[in-house]
Amino acid sequence: MARHDDGVITVGRSRTGTFFANATGIVFGLIMIFPVYWVLNTAFKPDREVRSFTPTFWPHDFTLDNFKSALGEELFIPSMVNGLIITAMAVAAALVVGFLAALAIARFSFYGRKAIILVVLAVQLVPFLALLIPLFLMLQSVNLTNSLVGVALVYLVLLLPYTVWTLRGFISGIPRELDEAAMIDGCTRAQVFWRIILPLTGPGLVATSVYGFIQAWNEFIIINTLNDPKNQNLMAWLLYNQTERGTAWGPLMAGAIITSIPVVVFFLLIQRNIATGLTAGAVKG
Repeated sequence: MARHDDGVITVGRSRTGTFFANATGIVFGLIMIFPVYWVLNTAFKPDREVRSFTPTFWPHDFTLDNFKSALGEELFIPSMVNGLIITAMAVAAALVVGFLAALAIARFSFYGRKAIILVVLAVQLVPFLALLIPLFLMLQSVNLTNSLVGVALVYLVLLLPYTVWTLRGFISGIPRELDEAAMIDGCTRAQVFWRIILPLTGPGLVATSVYGFIQAWNEFIIINTLNDPKNQNLMAWLLYNQTERGTAWGPLMAGAIITSIPVVVFFLLIQRNIATGLTAGAVKG
């Protein structure tokens, strides 16, 4: 707090406080980004530099052989395709089912509505690993183990609580008066859904899809338990790239970079809608 000659009092950090706050932020930023930098650094090094006892912070002999080696692995491309298929199915199903469930909870009054909301919250508190063995036995009983559909169904269960809870907030933020005005003008409930609720909930669907995509794409334990190596994603491929005779760190880091590309691309495609989606449901109209 500082008082100026004209009597105006300004509240805020001093220059010294601002300097230390900025310095602290920079230090934490460097600490957080260093592992990412080291992955990039290792991916472009030849094997002799990677295994050298003297670490180097920049490749002396820049090479793309690690990326060629990763892409040339027998299961790399199939694992990437499997991951994209599973993620697309799980996210699409979660958005459809979650949106309809959130719409029912936010717009209609029915017996057990509050109980359903509490169940949605409670499900998120249960460690998913505790359900892994029962899920495996259930999928095995219907012959869905070692299949992409079975994993996608499990991911759907994993994503639904967050999807329902988040979209409920967005839909609740849309004034009911808009629904009533549209119905007075002659719209049916289906037309209100398509012309009013769905467009206004668009940013929320985008924000929710980002979370769902990241969760499904990066998941490892479930697919590694349910499927064999031929039906797994890139996260599981990164594990199987390590053998008893050692780890090829260069190709492993190159594979990790390639693995992150779909998430980055998806984020860049919809980044304009993310900020709107994250704040659209913050204030009820």
